[in-house]
Amino acid sequence: MKYGHETVVEGKFDEIVDRTKAALAQRGFGVLTEIDVAATLKKKIGVEMEPYLILGACNPTFAHQALQREPDLGLLLPCNVVVMQKAGKTYVKAIDAAAMLGVTGNTELVGVAGEVDSQLKATLQALTS
Repeated sequence: MKYGHETVVEGKFDEIVDRTKAALAQRGFGVLTEIDVAATLKKKIGVEMEPYLILGACNPTFAHQALQREPDLGLLLPCNVVVMQKAGKTYVKAIDAAAMLGVTGNTELVGVAGEVDSQLKATLQALTS
């Protein structure tokens, strides 16, 4: 099952993170959480890995609409966007909102999920334009 979208972005990792945050902000998303997976694994279990950052993105308007239709949706929020390096390439990946919200079985979320998914895809496209 496909549950995300991705693009390869040229540039330095930290610059790509900043560009990703800016592209999200242009579409009404704020970054609520930032998890440096590589640093955490290094600190906690001594494992080295390439840069891997999870950005917990939230668009308050969409979140409010979705929570009105499905109060337990907080279990699936925020929308994760990953910036990661693998074999010399930097990837930016975003959750497929329709797939994520589809696990609820609540058909009232279809419209909101489509809008969120569209905005996350536009974010990825903006990074390669």
